[in-house]
Amino acid sequence: MGAMECNYIVWIPHYGLGNRIVSLVSSFLYALLNDRVLLVHVPDELTDLFCEPFPGTSWVLPSDFPVHNFQNFDKDTPQSYGNMLRDKVISNDMRFSANATFPAYAYLHLPWYYNEWDKLFFCQDAQQMLRKFPWLLLKSDHYFVPSLFLVEEYDDELRRLFPERTTVFHHLVRYLLHPSNTVWGHVTRYYHAYLAKADKRVGIQIRNLKNEPVPFETLLGQIVTCSSKEGILPSIDPRHPARPAEDDAKVKAVFTTSLDSGYSDRIRDMYYEHATTTGEIVGVYQASHEVEQRTEQQNHNIKALSEITLLSFSDVLITTACSTFGYVAQGLGGLEPLILTKPWKSKLPCRWAKSPEPCFLIPPPADVCRDHGGINKKMTQHVRQCEDENGGIKLFD
Repeated sequence: MGAMECNYIVWIPHYGLGNRIVSLVSSFLYALLNDRVLLVHVPDELTDLFCEPFPGTSWVLPSDFPVHNFQNFDKDTPQSYGNMLRDKVISNDMRFSANATFPAYAYLHLPWYYNEWDKLFFCQDAQQMLRKFPWLLLKSDHYFVPSLFLVEEYDDELRRLFPERTTVFHHLVRYLLHPSNTVWGHVTRYYHAYLAKADKRVGIQIRNLKNEPVPFETLLGQIVTCSSKEGILPSIDPRHPARPAEDDAKVKAVFTTSLDSGYSDRIRDMYYEHATTTGEIVGVYQASHEVEQRTEQQNHNIKALSEITLLSFSDVLITTACSTFGYVAQGLGGLEPLILTKPWKSKLPCRWAKSPEPCFLIPPPADVCRDHGGINKKMTQHVRQCEDENGGIKLFD
């Protein structure tokens, strides 16, 4: 490869919109650190969501790109970096060789179900090796930026780019991902109709995961207890019905997002039927209730991105633990949210985040790079356990 040739990384979307956004932002930072051009595979369901971020050009992968069927790339793909290492198609000794022959591209398999070979991607030896490949194809569903901070050779550049480590996602996502006119139209119409005139805006992002379900009443109780205990929403006076509002009463607008409208309905009824102890007026709103996640549908994704953006306008934000949807909203707004904890992991209904950064929920083990270049020990004080997932890591100042 000649010195003037370009190097590329192709992002492959995976899972829901929140997963896609955090992995795309991570891929963008990886491209910056390695002087690679970022190209994105945009299936039909992602069209008309975001503006083109780079003036005068397009980041969309050309339709005549010789590699196809990106959704078939997975853990068993022979061209994955991990599989090529395992099968001895490549070896660490080759990373400094001027004469070694490499395949045309390497696939980086980094979703939650990646294996021990795939996880070596986060080691310094791998980063040196991957520079031999002009094309990298990357699939992930996580915010893997915290592990990039543990690669020692990136230390100087990352310190210059981000003197405040808790703003990494905030700056990257606001630079890279501007909502399309279609999405922005949804956002502005809803905001001015329901939220703009409130004295304070509260966002509540609710996600009840199928693989870790929480009973409806339990989760609803968490939301009410948490918001009242932390002074985010006023308590009600159950002895008295709602009374006429004073002319100078403060108004709080609560914007909720959930696939299930039941939470919003119950909270709205609570404030509709009873007076608040503070005299405040509380309005509760929900833009959609899709029932099921439908990532393969463009209109579903337009609604999802609109609601993420509306959540980011909150003065105070409550999120569900381990939800990438919530991570994107808090990052866009630069907000340290109040996190609804998993009931089986904590006796407290919620806890405050100490950083707006998303959590890398399933990082490689701490010792994965012990024999592959080690880690940047200077950064371990800033890459620590997440508030909402004991096994996850995130960035702190």
